[in-house]
Amino acid sequence: MSIQKGQQAPDFSLFNTEKQKVTLSEQKGKNVVILFFPLAFTGVCTAELCNVRDNIAIYNNANATVLGISVDSLFVLDKFKTEQNLNFALLSDFNKEAAAAYGVLYDTFPAFEMQGVSKRAAFVVDKDGVIQYAEICPTPGDLPDFAAIQATLAQLG
Repeated sequence: MSIQKGQQAPDFSLFNTEKQKVTLSEQKGKNVVILFFPLAFTGVCTAELCNVRDNIAIYNNANATVLGISVDSLFVLDKFKTEQNLNFALLSDFNKEAAAAYGVLYDTFPAFEMQGVSKRAAFVVDKDGVIQYAEICPTPGDLPDFAAIQATLAQLG
């Protein structure tokens, strides 16, 4: 079951590329943009995260923390973050617990019959930990609606 607007965001604790644990509930008081993406180093994922990188001022000005999450190991994500010069946290959901909690885990990824890959999805969590925007992209080739994400952040103030 996927998470809907108005629900309390499922909490998670995942390691970032600096090997530090990041817990969603510890972000209270800030808006959080959660971006689940299938796999590092793929074309669409790179385009998605570079879009956020290039527009990070919009998220910073909205008092929003951006968290990119994939099932890749933190070591793969560290290399990806460095190569793409990403300026926000990437978290490893290697055990697939966060993706499962948010209902964004493929049974079988459309490409190469891989199991346990997260769908591309975007969530905006407000300062109180409530989901204010939820989008699960229909296919891995689709990008989230960045304009809708940014409009949601603007409404949250």
